[in-house]
Order: sequence, then C-alpha cells, then structure tokens
Amino acid sequence: MQLYNTLSAEERSKMIDEAGKQRLTISFYAYAQIENPHDFRDALFLTWNPLDVLGRIYVANEGINAQLSVPADNFYEFKDSIEVYPFMQNIRLNIAVEHDDHSFLKLTIKVRDKIVADGINDPEFNASNIGVHLKAAEFNKLLEDPNTIVVDMRNHYESEIGHFVGAITPDVDTFRESLPIIEQELSEHKQDKNLLMYCTGGIRCEKASAYMKYKGFKNVYQLEGGIIEYTRQVKAEGLESKFIGKNFVFDHRLGERITDDIIAQCHQCGAPCDNHTNCANEGCHLLFIQCDSCKEKMQNTCSDECLEIIQLPEAEQRKLRSGIMNGNKIFKKGKSDKLVYKAPAKTQVLAKAPIDEGKKVAIPKVRRVKIGKATHYFPKATIGRFKLAQGVVNVGDTLLISGPTTGEQEVKIAELYVNDQPATAATAPAEISVKTGFRIRLSDKLYKLENVV
Repeated sequence: MQLYNTLSAEERSKMIDEAGKQRLTISFYAYAQIENPHDFRDALFLTWNPLDVLGRIYVANEGINAQLSVPADNFYEFKDSIEVYPFMQNIRLNIAVEHDDHSFLKLTIKVRDKIVADGINDPEFNASNIGVHLKAAEFNKLLEDPNTIVVDMRNHYESEIGHFVGAITPDVDTFRESLPIIEQELSEHKQDKNLLMYCTGGIRCEKASAYMKYKGFKNVYQLEGGIIEYTRQVKAEGLESKFIGKNFVFDHRLGERITDDIIAQCHQCGAPCDNHTNCANEGCHLLFIQCDSCKEKMQNTCSDECLEIIQLPEAEQRKLRSGIMNGNKIFKKGKSDKLVYKAPAKTQVLAKAPIDEGKKVAIPKVRRVKIGKATHYFPKATIGRFKLAQGVVNVGDTLLISGPTTGEQEVKIAELYVNDQPATAATAPAEISVKTGFRIRLSDKLYKLENVV
C-alpha cells in the first residue's frame, strides 16, 4: 500500500511536461469533526495519488485545509472523491486566477492539531458562531460605509504585495499573532463599527470572525471565499476591484496578479517590485522581494554574505549549512536586518506592472516565441538545461527565461551545449544547456526573442 511519493520533484516536473495536460490549482477548506485524522489522511492519499493530485493538505480533528493541483481531465473524478464525505458535499472549490502546471510537485497530506494554527485554547470558544458571509458586490458596498473597519487577516509578507484599499494590515508573521492584536487595537469599536475581514481563501476569516464575535464584536462580516473567489466574482460580474496588487499564494508561484498596481518595493534597492523570491543560498532560503536588476547583481541572494557563499564549491556550502534547519524560512518571513527597504507607504501605488504575455509585447519591436521549458539547473556552474519543444537556437541568440519566482531574465547565448556536447546551433527536440548566471526553476518557460521586421 503506497502512502508516499516515489518520484523526485525533477522527475515529476518532467512527467507533467511530457503529459502536456493542463492542471488546475485549487484550494478549499472545511471545518468538521473528523474522529480519526490519520485514517482520513491515508484514505485521501490512496484515492488522490492515482488521480495525479499534487499539493499540500492539512487534516485535523477540526477539518481539512487543502491547496493542490489536479489535471483538468481528472477534475470531476477528484470532485466526486471528496463529495463521498458528507461535510464536503457541494463544497466551494477556489480555482486559482493564474495557473501553473508546476505549482505543486508532490502530494503531501499531514495530520495537524489544527488546520489553522490559531493559538486559541479557551474551551468556551465556539468556532461555529461565525460572522456574516459577503459576496464581492456586498463586500464592495460595505467598504464604502464610513462605519466600516476592514482588516487583512493575512501575514505581513502577503499584504505587502496586495490588499484592499484602506485595509488595516497587521505587521505579523502568523495568524495566531494577529487575533489578540486586532482585538486589542479595535476594542473601542466593538459595538459601533462594522468589522469586515478577508484572507486568501476564507479559512482564516472563518476562525477569526468567530473569535471576534466571542470577544464581543457585534457586527462581524467576512469575505466569502476570500480574495480568490472575490476576484472571480469581480471578473464575472464586471465589478470594480477594490483589491489592488498581487494575491500571495502558498505554492511555487508565490503570487497571482489581481490588478496591475505595484504597491511593494524591492527589499534591496527600493525600486517598485512585487516579485517574491527565495535566497539562492540553500542555507538561508529567506523569502523576500527582489527586482530583476538586484536579482542579476546579487545572483538571487539576499545579502553579500549569501552571495559569497554560493560562489563556494557545493561541498563547502553543504558543510556550512549542516545541521541548520531553515526550511520554514521559505514563508518566514521577509524580515532581516540585511533588507534595507522593507515596507513602502500603505496603499501607495508605486508603479504599474507590465501586461501579461499575449496582451503586450515584452520589448518594443521584439517578439517572444515560446520554444521550450527548463528541465534542470546546475547551481555551482549556474547553467540551465532546457528541452526545446520547437524552433532553432544559435550561438548569439537572445533567450528569455520566465517564471513566477525567476521573473523575466534575458540571456544571450555565448556557449551552447546540445545533449551535453558543444554546438553552434540546436533544433527541437534537442536538450540544450546554457550559462544563465542566475538560478532557474523547473516551472520556467523558455522563449526566443526575435526582431520584428
């Protein structure tokens, strides 16, 4: 009975590419009494693994919290698999605004004490006594009420790149920190204000609204389905988006653009930027915001110290990070004394993001042609390997490597290797290697930049 992943991330990524099928990135949650979370976890794994479901799922006695991706072809079979459980029948599935076939590369289902760590240990607290759910149009209307206070229930690194205009955005690392802080700061308005809350998909607000009602707040409301569902309704109904910037997501993408407003800045130089990245030094791996210019200069690192470390032989790097557990820094937390420009003025639009591919040409009088995908990265040599799906590349051509974390980086081919052999040209379906000078990811797309006559 297989209850574990048998493929590496690289092998899984290659299989996804070869399958050539669209995958949907989905999130959902349900509060329910689950008597044996371990048996529930095992049953889900055995059902979902054959459907090629990948993702990060938490289960507990209080319910399930899931972020995952599933092949579009298997969507209805997946939906049927969860609706055999009464508490998940007709459950709302939040489908991502932007899809990335590589958003998750393994299936992880963990048993936790709670599906959302809230720090609440009061036996009198009733998590089912929640606030009023609001749809997008209702949420927008209540935002205009002068007696409304709107609070972002997410963490600082989430709200930093996007939030509702006028929202209170607590400077916290975790959800459990925010509850007592918000309750204390708004204690004078428990009876006379509308308390309006939102989060990514709704799960944190479900708990937070019940907590605030328990603490005596009279008029408590929450955004149904969170930012993800709000964005869907805004587009479907032609509403004005009161949310500006990016919505942070907890998968490889690290964010999906809601509006073209950039309200954050590069943590290293202060330039308008809202692209999160992780420090290339595996012994650091700090999450922070980095613009393309700093990414090139700093080689995707957060500091001069980390830049020096990644120049060392891999064996020395491994020795330096031996015994250091930095894995949870992936989403923790964009705070470091080395990051000079941490937070811009609240709700200040610093720039406009380029329109996505297909709506605008990336570079004037130049067009991009998608020719392949990344398949491997050699960190010591800073060389990327790519599988050509179409076209021809030559020494001297300019390539564009694009991905949610990598951003958009241009590389002019000085040396070209085809199937590990030196060459001057390559034709699909060859596998090519070129020196990038920066870290690439398996979800990165490869484009060739061509002059438009």
